[in-house]
Amino acid sequence: MSTLYFISCRWKYSLALRLMILLFLVNTFASACTSDSTTDGENDMPRERETTVEADTTSTRRNAAPTTVSLLGNPFVANRSKGNFLSSYYDRINTDFTIDADPIENIHRSTVTDTIFTIRFGNSMMEFYAPSQTGDLLLQVADIKNSDITLRNNMRVGMSQAELMSKLKTFGKDIRITQNPNEVIASGYEGAPTTLHFFLKNGKVSRILYEGYVD
Repeated sequence: MSTLYFISCRWKYSLALRLMILLFLVNTFASACTSDSTTDGENDMPRERETTVEADTTSTRRNAAPTTVSLLGNPFVANRSKGNFLSSYYDRINTDFTIDADPIENIHRSTVTDTIFTIRFGNSMMEFYAPSQTGDLLLQVADIKNSDITLRNNMRVGMSQAELMSKLKTFGKDIRITQNPNEVIASGYEGAPTTLHFFLKNGKVSRILYEGYVD
């Protein structure tokens, strides 16, 4: 009888010990899995942020300013970068010219001095506003009364009204064209109030007046 009792107690003790070991192993494994999951989650977060940054950078590149400006943005030079150099306009003038530079107070900050450049050739002129802090060269006014300079698409004083209309239409829907017997006007549908006037005499362009907009 005592022998059977001893065997029974030993078996129960062995079973209890096995259960304790099994529970310990299960608990250890569960803790390890939880730790790994947390680590994986933490590792995933920086990758998500990096993806967001990359997406924002791509978006910025897509939203960069175009390299070509509209006809009303600059009727002489199509390339935005080249339009910031006076030499781009010198090269288009086929006669002698003079250039004046006059300081002017910045319209937004009185402590900043900008520059007005004026090119004169014959009875024609071009006026540019150059903000000192941006490096831009902005065409404000151009009053062309001779054929010593041509605009984009070879538009010029002396061309016929029919040729002018044909060339203006190549710019598509970017401009609104209105005309009467004495004048053809190219203007925008929206945005800055810039206009390009072609005055007519005997069916030909006798004068070109550009009125830009500088803020």
